[in-house]
Amino acid sequence: MQNLPAVAFAFAAFVIGAFAQDDMPSFKAEARSALVWDKDFADSAASPVLWDPLTGNEIHKLSSAGIEVGSRIGYERIGSGKAGEFLNYTTTIANHTDSDVSVQYGGASVDGHAAMPLLVALNNKDFKKRDRKTVWELDKMHCFKTGFASKENFFSAHTLSRIFIVRAQTAMTISFVSKDPRTYSIRCSLDGCYVRGTVRYYITVKGTDYVFVWPGYSVAYCGR
Repeated sequence: MQNLPAVAFAFAAFVIGAFAQDDMPSFKAEARSALVWDKDFADSAASPVLWDPLTGNEIHKLSSAGIEVGSRIGYERIGSGKAGEFLNYTTTIANHTDSDVSVQYGGASVDGHAAMPLLVALNNKDFKKRDRKTVWELDKMHCFKTGFASKENFFSAHTLSRIFIVRAQTAMTISFVSKDPRTYSIRCSLDGCYVRGTVRYYITVKGTDYVFVWPGYSVAYCGR
């Protein structure tokens, strides 16, 4: 079967549900126009793969009708004595048009398992004492402390309906964080450690879903 171009308007279904009690993800399919970045079509002029000149980390980009969307994903371990990894999604939207555009949270999955954004804040000082244990602080996450991920604008579990506006001829970077929903997500060898499987996420810009498909070995380690 002949492959379809990765950059094309198409109908797509995305995982935007949450885990049920039996750890099986629930799914909600929704038909929308989408632009898809996939490693198999990374040579396309409209979907290049670039490298950060300072870190050498990959940046995946999609461009359409004057809007350029760049994606970076990193991971770090949750912390000493705790199991699991954070996945840090950072998206930069450059609006080269003469009109403002809206940006909304889309969805994310890892090997078909829904990866819901965490409840995050710069710090937990503005939350009631009883709620602070449920808040993950960006100021304490290494990927944000080093500047790999941006903490200027972000989606959180309690602000998923938030709409950001990117003004004409400007750019904005937006981040969100999830836990890797799998029990064993990292594979290590003599060449180092990397995320197993495939990470997919999308963000909606001006009504179009910009979808990024990241092979796990391309996800950068931004931890300590």
